[in-house]
This record gives sequence, C-alpha cells and structure tokens, in this order.
Amino acid sequence: MLTLVPTIMVSYEGKSVFLFLSVLEFVVGILVNVFILLVNFRDMVRRQPLSTCDLVLLSLSLTRLFLHGLLFLDAIQLTHFQKMTDPLSVSYQTILMLWMITNQASLWLITCLGLLYCSKIVHFSQAFLLRLARWVSRKISRMLLGTVLFTSVCTVICSWDFFRRSHFTVTPVLIVNNNTELSLQIARLSLFHSFLFCSLGSIPPFLSFLVSSGVLIFSLGRHMRTMRAKTRDSRDPSLEAHIKALKSLISFLCLFVVSFCAALLSVPLLVLWHNKVGVMVCVGIMAACPSFHAALLISGNAKLRRAVHSILLWVQSSLKGTADHKAGPRTADQC
Repeated sequence: MLTLVPTIMVSYEGKSVFLFLSVLEFVVGILVNVFILLVNFRDMVRRQPLSTCDLVLLSLSLTRLFLHGLLFLDAIQLTHFQKMTDPLSVSYQTILMLWMITNQASLWLITCLGLLYCSKIVHFSQAFLLRLARWVSRKISRMLLGTVLFTSVCTVICSWDFFRRSHFTVTPVLIVNNNTELSLQIARLSLFHSFLFCSLGSIPPFLSFLVSSGVLIFSLGRHMRTMRAKTRDSRDPSLEAHIKALKSLISFLCLFVVSFCAALLSVPLLVLWHNKVGVMVCVGIMAACPSFHAALLISGNAKLRRAVHSILLWVQSSLKGTADHKAGPRTADQC
C-alpha cells in the first residue's frame, strides 16, 4: 500500500490570484517581445538592412515568445490539472523540459549579444584580439545558426534522456509491488536528474557570457582611467556605450541567476515537498524575469526607443483629437 506524502494545498482564492498574475505576466511578455519583433519585421518589409544587433534581438524575441507560452501552460497545468502526487504527469514534465531547452537557447542568444557588444565597443590593442573582434562581428549570423543547431542537438539529447527515464521510472511502479517505495524514490529523482542533465548545455554559453561581461568591465575601467587623465568631460560617447552595454548584460546576468535558481528550487518543491504555493511563486519569478529584461533591452536600444516614442506621440495625438472632437460642439453651442 502506498504511503501518502503530506501536501500543502492551495485555496481557490490563491489559485485565482496566481492565475491572474500569470495572465498579466503572459500579456506583458507577449506585448514587449511582439513589439521588438514587429519593429524589426517592419524594417525587413521596407527592405532596410538589419544590423547584427537587430538580428540577435529578433531571434531573442521569437525565443522569448515561445518561453512565455510555455510558462503560461505551466501555470494552467498547476492550477487546473497537475496534482501534487508522485510521479509528475508526463505533460507537466514535457513543459519543464521544453522550458529548459528554450531558456538555454535564450542564453546562447544573449551570449551572442554580449560578444557583439565586445567586438563593437571594446578597443583592443593586441593584434590577435583585434582580429578576433572583427571575426566575431562578421560571423554573428553564423553564430545564430550555430545557436539553432546546438539547441536542436540539445533538444534531441534531452528528449531521449527524458523519455528513456520516464519509461524506466514508470515500469517498475506497474510491475514490482514489493519494491514500491524504491520505485517512487527513483521517480522523484528522475526529473531532477533530467533538469541537471539538460542544464549542462548552459555551461558553455554562460562562461562565454561571463567572459564578455568581464572584458567589458575591464575595458570600461581602462577607458575611465584614460578619460580621467585627459579630460573631465562626462559626455563621452564611448563611456556611454560601455555603460549601456554593461547595464544590459549585468541585468540579464542577475535575472538569469534568479530565474535559474527559481527553476532549480521548483523541482524539489514539486517532487519532494509537494508545496504547490512555493512552485507557484517560482513559476511567477521565472515568468517575470524575461519580461523585465526585454523592457531593459528596449530602453537601451535607440531604434526601439524611437519606436516607443513614435507610438506615444501617436496615442497622445489621437487622444487629443478625440478630446477636441468632443469639445467642439459644446463650444459652438456656447457661442
């Protein structure tokens, strides 16, 4: 006979609040990333050449759209379908696996963006580093294709590991009755093992991202020492470019670490402690981080800022025209 593990239940009001916040995060994430997508797609329709930075942002927005869709499905599964039982349903585990792969692709794209910032902003004195920076600047489109290829390979490997372990952990529960507790322990650890296995592919892009961020910090410090020795002018274009790039990269680093820790914590909350409230908090954090970073990318990109300004001016003029149209007849009656 199976031993029931005590679970922490969630009230109807708690589920409603969580679902409302999930819908809000989903709408904000979709709007922000669709905005980035449409601005760059408009330039493609007008046959205007896209810069390498625009290509990275376009690819990143597509990845984030899929990421937000997965997290919204995760929220629906938690509130309506997934029960706090062992083992987890295959559909819920599939959503988590796809989230890990999509998040890894997003990390690769941000790494490409960091390498692009280094090649465009940092002034290298060594000939080898200078040639390497020029090579990165020219090969960024191939690096994007490499990201797609690497993500596809990781998808195949993680899918094979996931379905192999799912079959391995489900079969003993159905066949072996005298060893049920051992089978349940294996089932609990299976998802956590798959999570760590799929996360191994994030190590190379994360290390490359840290290297590019470190190079930018070192270049910023060297540039500030040079400017302090030559002039006191604070309006230096190179200094502003360094600071904007570092804001984008460091903000992503902090948000990625928070999101990854939330995802890592959600697994034992699901399979060991059966704490649905904690899982809901983790999923909310995982959904908020990419939306916040997309907003930071918009604020740090000149073309996207101009598009936002144009939209705000159009909305302001439309509201002003509507107000004048409503106030016009009243003014005529008074005269």
